[in-house]
Amino acid sequence: PAYFLLTGIPGLEKEQFWIAFPFCIMYGIALLGNITLLLIIRGEPSLHEPMYLFLAMLAFTDLVLSTTTVPKMLSIFWLGSREIGFPSCLTQQFFIHAFSTVESGVLMAMALDRYVAICCPLWHSSILSGPVVGALGSLVLLRGVLLVIPTCFLLRRRNFCQHYVIPHPYCEHMALVKLACGDTSANVIYGLFVAFLVSGTDLLLISVSYTMILRVVRRLPSQKAKMKAFNTCTSHVCVMLAFYIPALFTFLTHRFGQGIPNSVTIMVANLYLLVPPTLNPIVYGVRTKKLWDRFIII
Repeated sequence: PAYFLLTGIPGLEKEQFWIAFPFCIMYGIALLGNITLLLIIRGEPSLHEPMYLFLAMLAFTDLVLSTTTVPKMLSIFWLGSREIGFPSCLTQQFFIHAFSTVESGVLMAMALDRYVAICCPLWHSSILSGPVVGALGSLVLLRGVLLVIPTCFLLRRRNFCQHYVIPHPYCEHMALVKLACGDTSANVIYGLFVAFLVSGTDLLLISVSYTMILRVVRRLPSQKAKMKAFNTCTSHVCVMLAFYIPALFTFLTHRFGQGIPNSVTIMVANLYLLVPPTLNPIVYGVRTKKLWDRFIII
């Protein structure tokens, strides 16, 4: 088709105008917070450590995710600009899913960094040197791109049965698959494969890392050292919960949640792409002393 029509949030068409205001505020906070994080980390040599380099990758990923979706979403809610070209729709779908995969990979890399820093502190700088951090970031990005590109090719080959209305404020993979004619089992199976591969692998490694961290922290003799280790990990745990809980809810309800109202599913899907980019710079900026001190100086 030449274009699709995005409906916004089905069932909340009258409320969309007002829903756009908090979305716009959150987007503004996400832009300001993540750009500030990137500028602080780039401009302060003492922050060129693995933890902060991974945080810079997370901030960049959040900027891409929110900017890919929110401007179009606001134009639908406020201006009624529902039309999106087919190539633009596939491009948006690619960036959403590729960078969601990248974000999951960065969170996994940050968990591994915390594991090495707490469990092997003497080897931390040698294990996670600058080139190793850069290679990990490149691998995470490459994984996201290579896993999501086939979804675009599979959709590009599909015919759409004269039904071009997407009940969503952005182009989501399963929403497009549901509009395609014929047998779409290949699209569905590949989508499930990617989702389970990424979330399963990353959550497993994150769980193992934090299990090992808790075992080491419990053996620390000093209560002060225990609290310092816990405080170091608390920010990361909050960020992971803000990302994975709505992500898994959205993924499962799109495929298995027939009894859940469509408006609830789509609202959570919107928040899944907007809440983490908004919260991440606040959580890390407030709870990370070196970042907070540098921000106060600025």
